[in-house]
Parts: sequence; C-alpha cells; structure tokens
Amino acid sequence: MRLYATFILSAILFIGLSSFDTASTETFTKKWEKLGSKKVNYRLDKDVIRVGKHEGTFKKLKLVVSKGAINMHKMVVHYGNGSTEEIKLKHNFSRRSDSRVIDLNGNKRFITKITFIYDTKNLSKSRATLHVFGR
Repeated sequence: MRLYATFILSAILFIGLSSFDTASTETFTKKWEKLGSKKVNYRLDKDVIRVGKHEGTFKKLKLVVSKGAINMHKMVVHYGNGSTEEIKLKHNFSRRSDSRVIDLNGNKRFITKITFIYDTKNLSKSRATLHVFGR
C-alpha cells in the first residue's frame, strides 16, 4: 500500500512539473500588461493583434510563445498617430520561450495594432500561441 501511494504521488508530481510552463503568460503579468494573444497557423502567415488606446502607452514590448514553435521574421508596430515601426525579429521561438525586451522608438506611445510575419513547420504537432506584453 505504501509503495502504491508513493507511485501515485510521484505521478502527480511528474504531471504537475511537466505541464509547468516556464515562460507562461503569468510570468509577466506583474510587470507587463498583456496586449493580446494569437493562435498561429502552420505556414507562412501574417497575423494582427489589435491593441487600441484604451490599453495605454508603451515604451517596451515582449513576446512569449507557448504550446508550439514559431519562426518569426518581423513585426510592425502601428501607432495612434499613423506612424509605423518595423522591427526585424529573425528568431526561432521554441515552445515556452520569450523574446528580448524590445525598445520602441520615441517616448511612451499609443499602439493601435501589431502585425507579425512568421512561419512554422509544425514540428511540435501543436499550434503555438503568441502573447504580446507591453510596459
């Protein structure tokens, strides 16, 4: 009986630790404001995350990828005054990874939307989710 209880506890601990996402969205919620998320497709694609003035102004962005891998090519930040900023992000994000802190040009600015250009090869057999945070 004691061996059975040890086995059950070990299994629960293993399942709990294996599902722990070290780069989960919860990691950044205290310092960063979540601007949006997008579930990505399995090919070369372009997605847009709409932000809006109600979210406030930002000087920095950070990306977090969960559940799958993404080969990010670039992102374009669209500001409230009509200007845009193209940020090259030639980076392969594995599942449970995050980007560097991306400093935006200028002072704190309103972001209306962010456009992402990426591809994915579906090696993980799971669609990745891209999360965007601002500060």
